Amino acid sequence: MSQSKSFLMKLLSRADIRVDGPNPWDIRVHDDRLYQNVVARRNLALGEAYTAGWWDCERVDEFIFRVLRSGADQRVKGSLRLACEVVPSFLFNMQSPARAGEVARRHYDLGNELFSAFLDPYMQYSCAYFKDTRDLAEAQERKLALICGKLDLKPGERLLDIGCGWGGLARYAAEKHGCSVVGVNISQRQIEFAREFCAGLPVEIRDSDYRLLDEPFDKIVSVGMFEHVGCKNYREFMRVVARCLKPGGLFLLHSIGGNVSMHSCDPWIEKYIFPNGMLPSIAQIARATEGVFVMEDWHNLGPNYDPTLMAWLRNFRAAWPRLKEAYGERFRRMWEYYLQSCAGAFRARDIQLWQIVFSTPGRPQPVCRLS
Repeated sequence: MSQSKSFLMKLLSRADIRVDGPNPWDIRVHDDRLYQNVVARRNLALGEAYTAGWWDCERVDEFIFRVLRSGADQRVKGSLRLACEVVPSFLFNMQSPARAGEVARRHYDLGNELFSAFLDPYMQYSCAYFKDTRDLAEAQERKLALICGKLDLKPGERLLDIGCGWGGLARYAAEKHGCSVVGVNISQRQIEFAREFCAGLPVEIRDSDYRLLDEPFDKIVSVGMFEHVGCKNYREFMRVVARCLKPGGLFLLHSIGGNVSMHSCDPWIEKYIFPNGMLPSIAQIARATEGVFVMEDWHNLGPNYDPTLMAWLRNFRAAWPRLKEAYGERFRRMWEYYLQSCAGAFRARDIQLWQIVFSTPGRPQPVCRLS
């Protein structure tokens, strides 16, 4: 037995994981190159090996959950080569205007038929809110209602949605609260869908980088977009929001967050799913908003993301027969690994989901905690 194999098997055993064991979270290794690669390149190699078919697991989500809960991932140090791969995120602005469109082209423009196959009717590609329901569609509507309630949206108000996705929140706010909405986005496929989805409503969908915004709004929201802003741009993002928010206005930020401050994302997720992605920490958000906003409420909805991701996985698997010709087997394995590994990370409380309500200085405190 190789040294790498012996080392990893001992680590996995501490997480109650066995190679060829009887449990659904045990792994089956088809190529022994897995061990040396994981020791050298950690979770980047683990995800690549799964996509390539080097190993299998009935419940990847439970496997990842146990690895993270046990801290086994922290005991694999990786090689100098892996460390060098994250150096650019320290030296360069990986989310500059010139680079910002990469995630749109490589992820959000994969095809509206793909995303509509596993998302809810409002096309919400962010954490649902499973209060008093186990149904994904109902949970996503509860999330939309929660956001609009925290913002205290009123008829006739003007709402800015930064990173508006497929237009679901814009449509909901216009239909249910009588708002006019401006949504900004840089994904061409999302923009096309959102414009059609919101047709006939007081909703304008713009093809624009957030940095170009400079006009007044009563309320501002950003859902699942801040993960693409990058720590070198957090302060600028907040200043853009501040210059667009009318006195007395409210801003709600809905974002995945990390427990510690980082300058890069999970290397496999960054390379194959969300290029140039980065999860903010509490400290990084606090520094970016210091002296700009008053923080009114910080709500952790992280436990809701696990069932959201697992619902997406079930929908994706059910839809795969009609998707497989367009996307292929390698994509299926990659996408299932993405959804399950993220579910496992949320289950282990390794990452969080925050809704944060900010106000302009001097405004009376809003009633924003609705749960």
